[in-house]
Amino acid sequence: MNREDDQPLWDLLGKAVKPEASAFFARNVLRKIREERSGRGYLARFFSGRRLIPAAALAVAMFAALIVTRMLMVPPHSKENPVIAAVATQDYEVVADLDELLASDENNLWTDNSSL
Repeated sequence: MNREDDQPLWDLLGKAVKPEASAFFARNVLRKIREERSGRGYLARFFSGRRLIPAAALAVAMFAALIVTRMLMVPPHSKENPVIAAVATQDYEVVADLDELLASDENNLWTDNSSL
């Protein structure tokens, strides 16, 4: 476009004031761009990293607590075959010695109070 083609337009442009951008122009432009990009739906905003990470950590902690409590629960004993004591084969001699000790303790004279 030449100056001679449209002289009144060039005269009007010559009178125009030079625009000055504010100090926050770049920040405002970037904010508008981000707002347009974040046109995601409600669910996408709800499941953002800011909320999803703590919620996932809480779910993992609750699941671990559930597993630990299930592992610590003692299974109920059946009434037909109650478990009194489980003795290993190497402990049979110790159990036999304890039986002898209990039998000798019943015949001990020092614990009999009737002779006093």
